[in-house]
Amino acid sequence: MARKDLLKGLMQPEEPSEAPAPRPQHRYSKGAIGAVSQSIAELKRRALEEIPADLIDNGGLRDRLGEDPEEFERLKASLAEYGQQVPVLLRFDPNYEGRYQVVYGRRRVAALKALGMRVKAMVRDINDRDLIVAQGQENAVRRDLTFIEKANFARQMVAQGFERKVVCDALNIDKTVISRMLQVAEAVPLPLITAIGPAPAAGRDRWLKLAQRIGDRDAKALAGQLTADSSDARFEEAFALVTDTPAPVAKPQARQLKSGGRTIATAKKAGTKTTLTFDAKAAEGFEDWLIENIAEIHRDWKARGE
Repeated sequence: MARKDLLKGLMQPEEPSEAPAPRPQHRYSKGAIGAVSQSIAELKRRALEEIPADLIDNGGLRDRLGEDPEEFERLKASLAEYGQQVPVLLRFDPNYEGRYQVVYGRRRVAALKALGMRVKAMVRDINDRDLIVAQGQENAVRRDLTFIEKANFARQMVAQGFERKVVCDALNIDKTVISRMLQVAEAVPLPLITAIGPAPAAGRDRWLKLAQRIGDRDAKALAGQLTADSSDARFEEAFALVTDTPAPVAKPQARQLKSGGRTIATAKKAGTKTTLTFDAKAAEGFEDWLIENIAEIHRDWKARGE
């Protein structure tokens, strides 16, 4: 072989006998991609959202028979100062696009709406049945709902077609208790229950006695005869009317002393004594000033009468 041809052969690479193997590539199946997408969607679905309060309406059944204005003002004050610490549960409104309904947390939503604040919420796609069951389960662990409020909620669930077992599960009570609740809620007409209100001091036994004695009396007429300021006192009035017994003398109620829409103290009279109890946080030191100046204030008051 000539020298020139030898050098040419050394400089040119040999032709490969077969094509090079392709670079390994990471390949994902459609199933794996779908699973990841679903996981991300689930995380987003479970994340808290901040919803404008004016886009939220009540949903489910009525669980409260009356609101305590003082308690509502305290809730507003707490939310204004500390913000919303516990989220509410909402669902997408099935009838109106872009709106929501409360599953539980109505009072917080109402207070935040009054304050013009957004609502921290978990938002779920919940049907009517699951909404009511979830609302009942939340009611079961709330200690501020009274016997008659839970009984009325149970009555509404039965009226919606729920089986008693579901009602029991939702309210975490047994069949005996639900039977007594429904006995009261069915025997005492709703107009009278509404007129009386939550009656926190009247327990199951008192309501059962009222239910047993009411008979065929005109509920609207009875409701029209209730004049007491407090719900407990109205229950006693109704009980006296259906049992033909004198109503007990109402105990003097504590008077709420307000300033700027906030209760700063309560005044309670008992016999010849009057007790003032200040909320130190709401009074903001006024109670200390009052103690220091009470003698001068009393002298001025006496001077006006002389």
